[in-house]
Amino acid sequence: MANKGSRPAHDPGCYLCANNKRASGDTNPDYLDTFVFVNDFAALTKDEFSIQPSASPLFQAESINGECRVICFSPRHDLTLAEMPVEKISNVVSLWTDQYAELSTQYEWVQIFENKGSVMGCSNPHPHGQIWASSSIPTLALKEESSMASYFERAGTPMLQSIVDEEIRSGERIVELTEHWLAIVPFWAVWPFEILLLPRISVPTLNELTPDVELDLATILSRLLIRYDNLFETSFPYSMGWHNAPGNSSQPNAWTVHAHFYPPLLRSATVKKFMVGYEMLGEPQRDITPEQAAKMLRDVSSVHYKHS
Repeated sequence: MANKGSRPAHDPGCYLCANNKRASGDTNPDYLDTFVFVNDFAALTKDEFSIQPSASPLFQAESINGECRVICFSPRHDLTLAEMPVEKISNVVSLWTDQYAELSTQYEWVQIFENKGSVMGCSNPHPHGQIWASSSIPTLALKEESSMASYFERAGTPMLQSIVDEEIRSGERIVELTEHWLAIVPFWAVWPFEILLLPRISVPTLNELTPDVELDLATILSRLLIRYDNLFETSFPYSMGWHNAPGNSSQPNAWTVHAHFYPPLLRSATVKKFMVGYEMLGEPQRDITPEQAAKMLRDVSSVHYKHS
């Protein structure tokens, strides 16, 4: 069995723990729940600057301004979302929606995400995520926007709503299903245990979630993340993030808010999926099918292995 971990509840050397000093010199408050602050090493700033246009049409760039924030999920240094009770995860969901509501009035794109685990480049194990709000919509979101708008024009319904309906009818790629949410290994998944998390009734953004749908989101997150951890009895690494309808979307009703989960593990807690060789030069290939991955996740216990 994997090591159950030995991190302290409070680490005096952690810049995310309560009452500790950060790189900026600021001291964190004695927070008891969630906590948000401006990233001390922000990739985006509010300052606007100009870029001299290139003489060549092959090499063009534009400036982007924005804000980067860090969101602490809990003051407990020794926890992850998978180990937090549903009511505490619900506080994180409320934080996501509040931050989105604020930043989406100022920026075209608000990217809420979490990198979990050192294998995903996370240097601090304290439970936390980030928000990058930007004046420009990133490339992958633009591709989703184009696909969703095209489908909506043809079918008259949001593409992801159609996928929800088809997946519920089939059931073979479902990992978790609650009253208001669906977690599937998508048909097009690249990573072995990739997850697409969707509301069962389409809404464009987190702002449109009703209180009962928000609470149910905390429930399905808890169940999904426990299954992740239980699969290989390890604190399962991943990158996850929310995609909302862009601020200047030409077809906001074509959008369904959704979250992507991209975990790198393949066959065990130590065997990682690598995108190399043919996958970098040609196209990705799957080591297991989406249906096999979904079944493996469904078959593990819904009680966290640390508590079983």
